[in-house]
Amino acid sequence: MSNGTMKAVRFHEYGGLEKLVVEEVARPTPKPTEVLIRMKSAGVNPADWKFRAGYMKAFAPIPLPWTSGLDGAGIIEAVGAEVKGLRPGQAVFGIITGSYAEYAVAGAGDVVPKPDHLSFDQAAAIPVGALTAWQAIVEDAQVRSGQRVLVLGAAGGVGLFGVQFARDRGARVTGTASAENLAYVRSIGAEEALDYRSPALAGKLVDFDVVFDTVGGETLEAAWKMVKRGGHLLSVAGMVDAKQGESLGINAKYTGRAATLHLPRIAELLQAKKVAPRVGKLFPLSDARKAQELSQTGHGGGRIVLHIAD
Repeated sequence: MSNGTMKAVRFHEYGGLEKLVVEEVARPTPKPTEVLIRMKSAGVNPADWKFRAGYMKAFAPIPLPWTSGLDGAGIIEAVGAEVKGLRPGQAVFGIITGSYAEYAVAGAGDVVPKPDHLSFDQAAAIPVGALTAWQAIVEDAQVRSGQRVLVLGAAGGVGLFGVQFARDRGARVTGTASAENLAYVRSIGAEEALDYRSPALAGKLVDFDVVFDTVGGETLEAAWKMVKRGGHLLSVAGMVDAKQGESLGINAKYTGRAATLHLPRIAELLQAKKVAPRVGKLFPLSDARKAQELSQTGHGGGRIVLHIAD
């Protein structure tokens, strides 16, 4: 392979898993405000397969062919002329579009230095999930000490950060998860961890100040009864009827990913070991189809990660 090319996972048209192909393509060149990153690991997010399937094309069109991936971790190979504070050879993680590749470019403000105690695989499991949870817990709900917070899907790639951010802010956290993940949810700070399959669940979950839904569907529908008047119902997994919220005295909204300007604060919490990621399953770059197939089940257990290079 020449210096000017690399392997990347792309799709040329919308469709099923078979549309994902590993190709040799030109290595990207960073703009003045960007950095070129030699990718070590990439996060596999639900948005990745939703983009590939064409579910996002109406409101988030992308130019085809498209290199998959929204975040990851690696080593800076080169920096643009206007970049300050980052240098070649530095290990970083953050929002990196086209991360399913041996090299990718990112805005200098979209990546931060990787904490030394985290592996590249662990660091790749952080950015999208942590920023999404940050928007809900810290920015939208402004969770504070003593509040009761419920995280639905607490062991997933977004939910696990929701639990930890709420706990760090002094909240009393309850999380739902599958039976095999309940011990993990307690280990990251939930006072109570409940099996989402339990038929007795609905009656127990009431009067929360904040309900953070990462599941959607029937789980989101049931969540309306779990929030107290004056509380927050926030979902990253389904559209929320704000008018219905108004009628119930609930601040209800669909919430998205926070701006990357919050990454340094998240990195501080990681460095202080107040927050930790969880890698669900590792796949090599060549198995991107299998990784997205697992993501589509909604049961990755943490963040699925593509291990690109040692």
